[in-house]
Amino acid sequence: MAGRLVYLIGPSGSGKDSLLRAAAEPLAGIGACIATRLITRPSGSLGEEQAIGLEPQEFHARRERGEFALHWQANDLHYAIPREIDDWLAAGRTVLVNGSRGHLREARRVYPALLPILLQVEEAVLRQRLQRRGRETPEQIEARLQRSRQMARELADETDLHILDNSGALDDSVRRLLALIAEPPDDLSR
Repeated sequence: MAGRLVYLIGPSGSGKDSLLRAAAEPLAGIGACIATRLITRPSGSLGEEQAIGLEPQEFHARRERGEFALHWQANDLHYAIPREIDDWLAAGRTVLVNGSRGHLREARRVYPALLPILLQVEEAVLRQRLQRRGRETPEQIEARLQRSRQMARELADETDLHILDNSGALDDSVRRLLALIAEPPDDLSR
């Protein structure tokens, strides 16, 4: 039996990494895997992101060798998910990916049965989180908020996108994430 790809998306600062970190133990308990994301950002600047930083040359060399199941560009960076997820899926495992809203259609093309989950937070909460992490200038934060509003409009047409509000307690978001993953694929249609 083939596994299931859970494609977690949301604006920068919505808490995708925090949610995946908090859910890691219960996910492992049900045999699920969390894919490590590769980013062309120096490892020292990743903060608490669940990712590996690569130099752009190394990233492009790995992409040319076919080492990535998915890859995309956003916010002047390159991101990728290693091909090992295909082995996990073939073994029947549930695999969670910290994906990209702008890459959702391509991810669906490659993995038609994926479960897309959009992690959202109220804009005021998102602004505070972006300010707290201190990676962006005020202008960059406003640009990210504008991009978030634009992406929300673009994703409004997605018929099977599941919304998960992460504005409140992280434990509540973990419970809702696990409930979505536990639902049989046929029960998730809206």
